[in-house]
Amino acid sequence: MLITPSTAEDVLQRIRQFQPACVLAAAADLELFDRLAGRPQSAAALARRLGAGARGTAVLLDALTALGWLEKRRGRYAVPPGVAPLLTTAGPRSVLAMVQHQANCLRRWAQLARTVKTGRPADRRPSVRGAAADLAAFIGAMDNISAPVADQVIAPLRRLPFRRLLDVGGASGTWTAAFLRLRPGATATLFDLPAVIPLARRRLRSAGCLHRVTLVKGDFEHDALPAGADLAWVSAIIHQNSRAQNRRLFARIQRALVPGGRIAIRDIIMDPDRTAPAAGALFAVNMLVGTPAGGTYTLAEVAADLAAAGFADVRLLRRDEGMHSLVVARRSGGFSARRGAAVLAR
Repeated sequence: MLITPSTAEDVLQRIRQFQPACVLAAAADLELFDRLAGRPQSAAALARRLGAGARGTAVLLDALTALGWLEKRRGRYAVPPGVAPLLTTAGPRSVLAMVQHQANCLRRWAQLARTVKTGRPADRRPSVRGAAADLAAFIGAMDNISAPVADQVIAPLRRLPFRRLLDVGGASGTWTAAFLRLRPGATATLFDLPAVIPLARRRLRSAGCLHRVTLVKGDFEHDALPAGADLAWVSAIIHQNSRAQNRRLFARIQRALVPGGRIAIRDIIMDPDRTAPAAGALFAVNMLVGTPAGGTYTLAEVAADLAAAGFADVRLLRRDEGMHSLVVARRSGGFSARRGAAVLAR
């Protein structure tokens, strides 16, 4: 919970918090930790490797050292032992992809006042690493935050009978792998954009479950979903959409599920007044600057949108202060093709 500032210095300390974040973001964008890990270098030598200016490189490296992210000895910079596992690509506890993704978020958040004024999301430009690398960082970031908790989060779904999972927008397959661990006899279909499928294939192969997964390319905003699943998993997607978009997505999922099949949604669920959880209120800002119409939703809103798309028995199965709340619902039997077309047209 954030504490309300009580002095002028409290206010100024709060507003200056962007400074260390920008320093770390720049280091992540430039992949400095990978370049320095196991190979201490001078600022001049690193600048040559980066193709960067000597002055800017030295200033950034000194700031990183002052903040404890680097060490400096005799003019050479090195990555401390405790930092390398977290901020190098191959580090065993690496969150580098999430830091790179947050760097992109930071650039959009800096435009918040303009977004509020104009009603348009922030201008989106690739990082210095390029658009393809930014996509890979986003997919990697989702794994960074999901992999350590996936088994725990979906544990309440153990009692749901399912044999065929449909992972909608399944990214790198982190959640698909967790479901297949939960239900050893099940199979899965992972559906995502063409550029994402190779990332999923690599991660699922590494997890040892690729042989149980069908990878399908497509866009869940426009394309029909693969049919035949008895459980659809919708993880961290509904906040990207408006409620109208979610109704259309839920309708596509409803039509893809077998009779009696279920949908499970992992996302932020807001209290009715929308000021709690605090992480959800801040994440709504992230969607404001990052999407045309996304946001965070209350349970009543999600339930109404599911009901409009032909789902019943909506339940909040897990309550979380962040992204790991779970909402489940059952495909009702009376959803007609005509009604489905009406929902899709909204």
